[in-house]
Amino acid sequence: MKRLLPLLLLTVSATTAAIAADPRPPILSPDRIKADVKTLSADAFHGRGPTQAGEAVTLEFLERRFKQLGLKPIVGASYRQRVPLLRWTRDAATFTLQLGNQSVPLRPGIEIAASSRIVGTTALDHADIVFVGYGVVEPKLGYDPYRGVDVRGKIVVALAGDPDVEAGRDLGFGGRASSPAARTKLSEAQKRGAAAFLTIHETFPASYPWLQIANGDAVPGYALDTGTVPAAFGLRGNLRNDIGIRLLGQAGMDYTTAKAAAQRADFAAIILKGATLSARVQTRMEHVASHNVVGLLPGTDPAAGSILYGAHWDAYGENAFDPPADRIRNGAIDNGTGTATLLEIAHAYAGAARPRRSVVFALWTAEEKGLLGASWYADHPVLPLATTAAQFNLDPHVVLGRTRDLELIGVGRTPMERDLERVAAAQGLRIVPEENTEAGWYYRSDHYALAQKGVPGVYFRAGRDLVTGGAKVGEAMRDRFNARCYHQTCDEFDTRWDMTGAAQEGSVAYALGREVAEGTAWPVWNASEPFAAARDTTRAARK
Repeated sequence: MKRLLPLLLLTVSATTAAIAADPRPPILSPDRIKADVKTLSADAFHGRGPTQAGEAVTLEFLERRFKQLGLKPIVGASYRQRVPLLRWTRDAATFTLQLGNQSVPLRPGIEIAASSRIVGTTALDHADIVFVGYGVVEPKLGYDPYRGVDVRGKIVVALAGDPDVEAGRDLGFGGRASSPAARTKLSEAQKRGAAAFLTIHETFPASYPWLQIANGDAVPGYALDTGTVPAAFGLRGNLRNDIGIRLLGQAGMDYTTAKAAAQRADFAAIILKGATLSARVQTRMEHVASHNVVGLLPGTDPAAGSILYGAHWDAYGENAFDPPADRIRNGAIDNGTGTATLLEIAHAYAGAARPRRSVVFALWTAEEKGLLGASWYADHPVLPLATTAAQFNLDPHVVLGRTRDLELIGVGRTPMERDLERVAAAQGLRIVPEENTEAGWYYRSDHYALAQKGVPGVYFRAGRDLVTGGAKVGEAMRDRFNARCYHQTCDEFDTRWDMTGAAQEGSVAYALGREVAEGTAWPVWNASEPFAAARDTTRAARK
């Protein structure tokens, strides 16, 4: 409820603001953005996979562009920030579900997508299965599905999303919006000694189809290499929805009824009698490294602090497990478009008077592996985060033509939203709140790593109300991309693309960023935001 009023105020003010009938031409060039997307998503870049062959050619291209734009390197003549990583690769896996007297083989990448971070062999022999509802523990709201049930050595199975994502009302987790508590499910099972954690996939609460999970089943897992290997946890992954329904049915449970019961705070975990899982997974771990690419435009006042623009350069690379006809996941949209837009913003700064504050342009690695490049930077910043006045994240979700709106992700977090609305209105655009809040986009992109350190920012992207075709066409384009090409080999460059939407998004980020960079004010979080406490710890640095 705490975000309801800001959302309503934002919506009312946005719809009543004096917005031009047609948006103004963007400040940035759609054609230059399109040219860079074409280059970045070419097969010669091998899908820009971190630690793969595509990384070297990607880094060389980005460094060359930063140098051409006059950005300063961060270490000597280098724009590269080394990011040490741990990589887990699954070499073999077999899974068998026992339902009563029936043995049901689960094929990796078909009915199950799962891996282990135990180096060597992870073996489970007819392990009992426990259904924990949504698996979310929130003592303040009375939710603890593990109460009274011992899950040590057992398989924990959970539903996707929060208890209230489909409840039709806010049960304390934010209603339809994904909550941070939902991201602690794995750790809660781990704390209680579970041998495995599996989610029953469902498209709406997960926000993506089974295809995305299944086709990424064999992708290696990564974590930051901080000098110690994290405590190994056994099997983790997802079950195809129909398998989950059969699993609950074995214990006499109806899937829809089970979801309704799990929405209640008094729900307690249930051991699924007559159901066990056997598995054998072979895993190896390696110490590897990737790189962020970071360039600096020094401001006129070295003591004034900085602002930061970020986008992730990585995609899903070239993979032997993909069909031989096309083994490159080119990542043209995700995130060739965001990377190209950042380069175009840097081009605009390079052609204008230098602002008072310095501007950091950061292209992150391993966003697709868990925001790892941005997280490493957050712990090892080039300029202090305490005096980083604001951050802007460029991670669009679909290529759209000229649009009338921008979609704000994570409404009600900072007063900067009012500035965003004003700057967008000056370009003939209105701000609309994100629609698919169950997707949890705010927690799934690089700005989040910096927000956790207290750096304020607004995350937005081109909206779907297109000048040609309206919202119906824009939404159809988004739905088609989500269903077929999100993180898949068909995320490829299309010569027919109109990159005006990306240019509009980047133009607003540029204009708002310049305001902050040329000003003296320090943007803040709303007092109710947990990020505000992190920001307050460095208050003395912003005198």
